[in-house]
Amino acid sequence: MRVSKVYNRIESIIGNVITVRATGVKYKELAQINTRFGKSLAQVNKIDGDIVSLQVFAGGQGISTGDEVRFLGHEMRVSFSEDLLGRIFNGSGEPRDKGPALTENMKSIGGPSVNPTKRILANRMMRTNIPMIDVFNTLVVSQKLPIFSISGEPYNQLLARIAMQAEADVIVLGGMGLKYDDFLYFKDELSKGGALSKTVMFIHTASDPTVECMMIPDMVLAVAEQFALQNKDVLVLLTDMTNFADAMKEIAITQEQVPSNRGYPGDLYSQLAARYEKAVDFADSGSVTVLAVTTMPGDDVTHPVPDNTGYITEGQYYLKGGRIEPFGSLSRLKQNVNGKTRKDHRALMDAMIRMYSSYKDTLEKKNMGFAMSRWDNKLLKYGELFESKLMSLSVNLPLEEALDLGWQILADCFEKDETGIKSDLTNEFWPES
Repeated sequence: MRVSKVYNRIESIIGNVITVRATGVKYKELAQINTRFGKSLAQVNKIDGDIVSLQVFAGGQGISTGDEVRFLGHEMRVSFSEDLLGRIFNGSGEPRDKGPALTENMKSIGGPSVNPTKRILANRMMRTNIPMIDVFNTLVVSQKLPIFSISGEPYNQLLARIAMQAEADVIVLGGMGLKYDDFLYFKDELSKGGALSKTVMFIHTASDPTVECMMIPDMVLAVAEQFALQNKDVLVLLTDMTNFADAMKEIAITQEQVPSNRGYPGDLYSQLAARYEKAVDFADSGSVTVLAVTTMPGDDVTHPVPDNTGYITEGQYYLKGGRIEPFGSLSRLKQNVNGKTRKDHRALMDAMIRMYSSYKDTLEKKNMGFAMSRWDNKLLKYGELFESKLMSLSVNLPLEEALDLGWQILADCFEKDETGIKSDLTNEFWPES
């Protein structure tokens, strides 16, 4: 183990960044700054010869040039054990819930993604009891999917519902730049829903140090990977990855990096990919599935964060108007499991979306004042039932009941031969009149 290096002179203090002259230190290594007000944690974020820049977690206020800087010889680590379950921590791994600090079995964060030879092809459904996910864009174990949204949409409420209902052994929730009310919402909802006992939360609020925001995904994914190695199916929920990218941008500006698109660092794609690629289904153990909220400033999908995310992930959910939109939402791996759920799943899903698309066209005709035919009126009735009974996020149904409801909605609006579904399926699943 390397002996800690101690320096007693700080060259400069600019905002939350300090610089010292040091040798033999590593990028992202932690340091402890001993001030007259106490101890502060810092992380190396730039090395230029013997000039080392460190981002101070608690900020530069109260630090003087004569304070002691002790390099700890390791990067950020997080404790791992079953004792994590039901606990809440900040971006430094310190308890937020007034419980005891955990210091045993420390694991490094931010390691490489899993060796491809240890992975298997995603082939298992993860149930959420949300029809717009389970029926139309099935979430698959080990998948990585963003939830594209805008400010004001109930994306945190959606995540809380998924956390309570998902068919996962462990939930690891990471909050970045959360309002304190949102933090309390997650805590209260998971507690009332009985899911807190299988959940670990790492929460960075808007008032916490910026550098801790950047730690959250790595903390969450390191813990998730360890649970997966214990043969558990782990669901990682992250909100909001745009706040994570904004924290990177802020740090890059203090480092005087040459900015890329809209001021974000040039390695934005690599930084996002390094986190999303931690999703895995181990050949001989458990799995990690990642769902991450990405807010789109100005509802602009070409913004650098959602734009880069779309190249990395395996589809996306669009949350708009308080519901998951069927058009634009996509699970690229759903075909791996749709045939294993129920034999009518794929055909019913295709038919209902096709009918809903026709309903949208008919609705536009109606709004423009065109006369409605008998078929148009059928589509209008269908669209209203589809939106109220399946699209609403308040609907909570197991997959089989949601499929049965889908057949019932079709039967309420159409004849068998109007649906375009094969007769062997309609004969078996069409509801009795």
